[in-house]
Amino acid sequence: MKTKQLKYKKLFFSAAVLALLTTTSCIKDLEREPITDVTSASVFKDFPNYPTALAKLYGGLAMGGQVSGDGGTYPDADISGINGGFSQYTRLMYTLNVITTDEAVIGWNDGNLHTMHKMTWDSSNEFVAAMYYRLYTEIAFCNEFLRNVTDEKLAANGITGDNLTEAKFMRAEAKFLRAQSYLHALDMFGNVPFVKEDYLPGSASGPQRIERKELFKYVEAELLDCANNLKNPRSNQYGRADKAAAWAVLARLYLNAKVYSGTERNNDVITYTNKVIEAGYALKSDYASLFLADNNVGNSEAIFTVNFDGVNTQTNGGTTYMVCAAVGGKMPAADFGINGGWGGIRTTKAFVGLFPANGSDKRGRFYTNDQNLEINDLGSFNDGYAFIKYKNVKSDGTAGSSKSWVEADIPLYRLADIYLMYAEATLRGGNGDMSKAVSYVNKLRERAYGNASGDVSSINLDFILDERARELSWEMTRRSDLIRFGKFTTGAYLWPWKGNVKEGRAVEDYRNLFPIPVKDIIANPNLVQNPGY
Repeated sequence: MKTKQLKYKKLFFSAAVLALLTTTSCIKDLEREPITDVTSASVFKDFPNYPTALAKLYGGLAMGGQVSGDGGTYPDADISGINGGFSQYTRLMYTLNVITTDEAVIGWNDGNLHTMHKMTWDSSNEFVAAMYYRLYTEIAFCNEFLRNVTDEKLAANGITGDNLTEAKFMRAEAKFLRAQSYLHALDMFGNVPFVKEDYLPGSASGPQRIERKELFKYVEAELLDCANNLKNPRSNQYGRADKAAAWAVLARLYLNAKVYSGTERNNDVITYTNKVIEAGYALKSDYASLFLADNNVGNSEAIFTVNFDGVNTQTNGGTTYMVCAAVGGKMPAADFGINGGWGGIRTTKAFVGLFPANGSDKRGRFYTNDQNLEINDLGSFNDGYAFIKYKNVKSDGTAGSSKSWVEADIPLYRLADIYLMYAEATLRGGNGDMSKAVSYVNKLRERAYGNASGDVSSINLDFILDERARELSWEMTRRSDLIRFGKFTTGAYLWPWKGNVKEGRAVEDYRNLFPIPVKDIIANPNLVQNPGY
């Protein structure tokens, strides 16, 4: 059992919190009476309830529903129309940002899942819709919290002294989590509905549409505010946001600024990566240990994590999915600390080709026994090398406390990514130091190779794109990286079954964005479908 970290607990504020607060199609649900006697007014009257209320916001990243195992359907699952395990936040992020790229294929034919790697999804795709509604469910949770921690509400509830100070830190954390979800909406969907805490459930008109450039400015402003009001780096509870988390997200926002807003912001990337680097983080000495069941222990590389412990987070998403879905064929499940694999995720030969064939780069952890490099059949687990990222095994070799629910945490931001962002922004004309950028890259490669044999004397942008794939594989950055480099939809880089062709082909540029779910387009006349859909 992990200690000294945020524990996610169940808490129902009211039906308004649990429903999707952003779509006019849900207004009738939002008008229902609370389903329990617990309301926002009673929750926020007493400060001891605040940590539990905040945990619900963090729990929105970790759990797909209100019960162990996520629940099968709504209301046990947060989102109607899809199983709670399929609709867990990081699992959906993986589906949309990794399976759509060279980093992974999946052999299952659940619904329209097979269209994701083929890049043939449409506006009725339930997994795209689930990601959209997951984002707005999280935003709704955050909005409800923020409605109740204004200065006026805190004063009215008699929150004073140290409790008041802590409540204001929590308010900044809620704003951070909301800004992070809006960044994901900005990245994946572009022009989207916009709701803050002043938009009340049951409003007569649906949320207004915000254009991508304006949403970029909003997310930037919110994160800058968070960077001033969150706790200092590494001073908050493990798994909770601090100033460094806001700096890391700002760096990522600015790295993609040309895509989002049309304007490069590379100097700002340098500014905020430097802030993180100077905050006392350090690389773990062993790459593989970053993804083990006890990766919360002594992890000075992680900046912000989604926590899993096998007790409070019994989810078929999260790292349970990352481990179990990646194990199949002749892979010994016991070596991964689980009862059995699900036989789903593998990788493509294009991704395998980014690593030296002699195995000297330890980040290229492929399982090849009885696996074919070529993928002739997307539905066969044996077609495509298996890839090892996470394990439900501790550093001492023992399994996690549960073989059914994986305990490893997911680092959403870590120092290695910060180093690579600094290097890329410097190459793109930012005011970084090139020798320092090369040294940061070599720190990662020396860890990967175990010595200086992998060191490089110079770097270029193509190298950085490949190095990001090697270092950050399956960490849900690949799609946005390929878009930033002009290689996601184009013929400049192909991988097996891109465009539903075995050898790969270019697809339509409009697929750089996902569609707004058709049900929301129908329900909210303020919205406009993304081009091409």
